[in-house]
Amino acid sequence: MKVIIAIDSFKGCLTSKEANEAAAEGIRMAYPEAEIVELPVSDGGEGYMEAFHAAIGGRLEEVTVRDPLMRPVTAKYLLHNEMAVIEIAQASGLTLLVKEERNPMVATSYGTGQLVADAIRKGARHIIVGLGGSATSDAGVGMLHALTDAFNKERWDDIDAFKDITFTIASDVKNPLYGEQGAAHVYAPQKGATPEMVLRLDERARKFAEMSAKHFGYDRSQMAGAGAAGGLGYAFLQYLNAQSMSGIQLLLDTIHFQEMIKDADLIITGEGSADRQTLMGKLPMGILEQSGPVPVFLIAGKISDCEELLNAGFARVECINPPGIPLEEAMRKEVAQYNIRQLFSQIQKQEI
Repeated sequence: MKVIIAIDSFKGCLTSKEANEAAAEGIRMAYPEAEIVELPVSDGGEGYMEAFHAAIGGRLEEVTVRDPLMRPVTAKYLLHNEMAVIEIAQASGLTLLVKEERNPMVATSYGTGQLVADAIRKGARHIIVGLGGSATSDAGVGMLHALTDAFNKERWDDIDAFKDITFTIASDVKNPLYGEQGAAHVYAPQKGATPEMVLRLDERARKFAEMSAKHFGYDRSQMAGAGAAGGLGYAFLQYLNAQSMSGIQLLLDTIHFQEMIKDADLIITGEGSADRQTLMGKLPMGILEQSGPVPVFLIAGKISDCEELLNAGFARVECINPPGIPLEEAMRKEVAQYNIRQLFSQIQKQEI
């Protein structure tokens, strides 16, 4: 039996690698002869750089850049031949701030621009940017300022360094830059924005987009993904002609996932909480869409809309937690690992 394990991180609990390992241990307890392939995965947010590193190798470059409040912070990105993979949360992430520091009116994406500039200086010609977990809502203005600073230019148009470089943004966010479904209204409150701040941020983004459209003669502010990472998606689309792709789709294409699963008997995927939103382009759905005839087993710490998930094509959907377990207990790393291990240690071949 060949089993492919590609479970997303359980946010605040397990990394993708830790979840995969727990599932693999459980399967080996039930089927010691099983061939198991563990794939760390991410849809563009936390763990995206590590997922590419595990899949294709390369080296992790360490750089001192500015965090969302312009303080020095050590960040990493992956460099593999002429390709770089940048996870924006490394420099501009919400986790870099304590709750009291969250303020998207002042948080800047400047550090992400510094990572891009460093990658270009070190020979990157194709840059993949994982957009997830940002503390910012600056429409990428900070990132653009960092790039003009890095290359000693006063005007964006003067930067020759980008002429032969392609950018791909990886995200499952489809929101436009501004408006009721835009970056500020949908995401800024979780970054510390008050209702008044949301309105000001949205207006700021709209004005920046209008100015940019006038300058370039085209407007990409309403494209799917422009609102990702507080509008960083827009800056990459409008100013760097980035291509937008599903984060998990891009990763699976890069590692030749469909070749990998040709002789597989089972694929296991999962996430912290699975419901009908899972079907809207989240990581497990990306796995399912590329699974072909191989059955896909979905696990999660919390499950709603089970019938819809099964109707979508998942062969089996299971909650790892026993009924009635307190959330605080379920979120403990060792408890989640144990529950995943136990679920798969008791699996029978006829059940899959």
